Amino acid sequence: MTPDEYCQDKASSSGSSFYYSFLFLPNEKRKAITALYAFCREVDDVVDETHDPDVARIKLQWWREEISHAFEGVPQHPVAKALKPVVANFNLPLEFFLEIIDGMQMDLENSHYQTFQELSLYCYRVASVVGLMTVEIFGFEDRKTLKYAHDLGMAFQLTNILRDVREDAARGRIYLPADEMERFGVTIEDLRKANLNDGIRELLAFQAQRARDYYHKAFEQLPEQDRYNQRSGLIMARVYLTLLDTIEKQNYPVLERRVKLSPFRKLWLAWRTARRELKRHNRYQKKLGQKE
Repeated sequence: MTPDEYCQDKASSSGSSFYYSFLFLPNEKRKAITALYAFCREVDDVVDETHDPDVARIKLQWWREEISHAFEGVPQHPVAKALKPVVANFNLPLEFFLEIIDGMQMDLENSHYQTFQELSLYCYRVASVVGLMTVEIFGFEDRKTLKYAHDLGMAFQLTNILRDVREDAARGRIYLPADEMERFGVTIEDLRKANLNDGIRELLAFQAQRARDYYHKAFEQLPEQDRYNQRSGLIMARVYLTLLDTIEKQNYPVLERRVKLSPFRKLWLAWRTARRELKRHNRYQKKLGQKE
């Protein structure tokens, strides 16, 4: 199995919604984004699948060294080997990869966040930094697109937190800010026992609205000239917004079961969004031609 095949297998077998947004990319960019996604999966799995925190810290340190080796041209791991040409061809700073690993390590050091400001650093490291790297791979002209990437990453992570409340609580991780839980009269025990009372639903609705606000800010900041290059992010946003809609329409059942979209629905959303963005791009190009 080649390094690219390893990354492709890692991406497709995860069942993540991100996989569907990669399908409409040119080959070189698809390989690059798949390698980046595989890296994120590898370091995330270190934290989720290693029961001894000290062993997990050692493994994350190994990944810090291994990603440095990718920049030096001497990686060992298949994912790092796949990233070797990516970091050479795209503007992906080593510091961003280290930020992602630091974000994963926060799960070993923090099981609760007192305020949203504290949580924001975690979201930035594990999601917004990834967004900033993806826009470099997709390509952009206007630096406002970087603000779009930051806020879209925040929106994705906040949606993940909402979706995964039950699983995270079972692992002892609470990503809902403690001061907001207190405001709505919700305790950690309520989350662990899935006591779906009015306070919990109001708290979850508050989190959902915050995620929506970040989606709105992100879309407002994406310049028209960069939309088509960033269509994979827009595909992902459509999938995630549909998931958020589903959670809200079902009255926030996330403590009872995992809310998810079927692979067919994700694929259909991806195709429809890609088609819509192509039409919008063609109209934009035609408008530019008329101005000239």
